[in-house]
Amino acid sequence: MSPRLRTDYLERVRPRLMQELGYTNPLQVPRLAKIVVNVGIGEATQNDAIVESAVRDVSAITGQRPVVTRARRSIANFRLREGQRVGVMATLRGDRMYEFLDRLVSVVVPRIRDFRGVSAQAFDGRGNYSLGLADQTVFPEIRFDRIDQVRGLQVVLVTTARSDTEARRLLELLRMPFARAEAA
Repeated sequence: MSPRLRTDYLERVRPRLMQELGYTNPLQVPRLAKIVVNVGIGEATQNDAIVESAVRDVSAITGQRPVVTRARRSIANFRLREGQRVGVMATLRGDRMYEFLDRLVSVVVPRIRDFRGVSAQAFDGRGNYSLGLADQTVFPEIRFDRIDQVRGLQVVLVTTARSDTEARRLLELLRMPFARAEAA
């Protein structure tokens, strides 16, 4: 069974983008390439248990085991040595990617306190979108009684779009709740 959002993309979003952007070949139409979920854990230099709890949280959120990232170089001011564990990252593709985005848009984002929409300014100039979440407890997979520390995470939506405007339109059609511009 194909994920609901993938079916929606193929049946509704792709034909609409082909018409709006004037593409003749369906392979030219922007699509999601991958989603990267990243948690930085700089305090892991003092405590190894923090890494294990971050791995557990990201595994529950994404449905796959994340990779522990390590420092590339030493930075004395941060008491950081080359090779120390500094983060946890999971890259989602295919069905897991569409299921994660569906949960993110329909369940997680509405649970954010005082939510008025995600920023439309978080594109990188190449059609990729970054979304920062202040804590992991907005995900229903995280059991509140099992967290040791509130930890923020970053979600990066990587698209095949050629520009930010194409990527924004793709995400709008995939029901990403962008904040409305205030009338002056």
